[in-house]
Amino acid sequence: MASPSEQTTCETMNSPMPTDYMFVMKCSEGENFLQGNLTPFGNIELSPSAAILNFGQGIFEGLKAYRREEGRITLFRPEQNAIRMKMGAERMCMPSPSTEQFVDAVKQTVLANKRWGDTSINVIVEEKLRQAIPNGAGGVKAITNYAPVFRAVTQAKTKGFSDVLFLDAKTGRNVEELSSCNIFIVKGNVISTPATLGTILPGVTRKSIIDIALDSGYQVQECVIPVEDLMDADEVFCTGTAVVVNTVGSITYQGKRVEYKTGVESVSRKLYATLTGIQMGRIEDKMGWTVEVD
Repeated sequence: MASPSEQTTCETMNSPMPTDYMFVMKCSEGENFLQGNLTPFGNIELSPSAAILNFGQGIFEGLKAYRREEGRITLFRPEQNAIRMKMGAERMCMPSPSTEQFVDAVKQTVLANKRWGDTSINVIVEEKLRQAIPNGAGGVKAITNYAPVFRAVTQAKTKGFSDVLFLDAKTGRNVEELSSCNIFIVKGNVISTPATLGTILPGVTRKSIIDIALDSGYQVQECVIPVEDLMDADEVFCTGTAVVVNTVGSITYQGKRVEYKTGVESVSRKLYATLTGIQMGRIEDKMGWTVEVD
């Protein structure tokens, strides 16, 4: 689960906040996961030969619980995280819990830790390093996808940038995603985002924003986006579990800095208001996305 604290950038090297309890579920080779149980938060024991240590065979999911104004606690589309974990596990040759097991574990963990629950960014385009390759595991929430971004992000921050935008490995000309966020560009009434063709993580927030944008009357296209289109956009924003929807104030590419529309009248702020309104119960959830915990 994500830390209760909000993040305003696509941070990849944040320090997690320990809570009171964690949920442990075990699985033997060739068998299904057993029913798990809550246990006090603490260290776990691993064999030195564990594949996650030697070969990076690991996946993870992150989602938030929302405490509404009336006090109820809800989750936002947890079954989508469960489905993505199952897809990732298959790609990494790992077992995975069922959707029901996953959602139940999250509910129990949230309830056990419920006492814990309650800005625009400047980006530089990375021209040398790549985050994912075709036919690789870029579309999977695997631990191996996050370590490669550290060098680029660290270099960017020393230059005063908030995050890095990666281009495709095949041509080096097309927009893919930020270090841990999906990206959208706005031109007139059209909202575009790179298609998830194996190198880009299919974010749950990304998917939700597409549906909200369509319902709000925008044209949405999932397509190849040349970096030149990015530099000609009216507005740019990113989405992710931690960042939710965040406005990109500027992008720098080959020494040229382009600034974009921000503020309360921007498309990203309107989409953010709708999404968080649904998550927090201020707007009716006509999509059936929220799940009550208690």
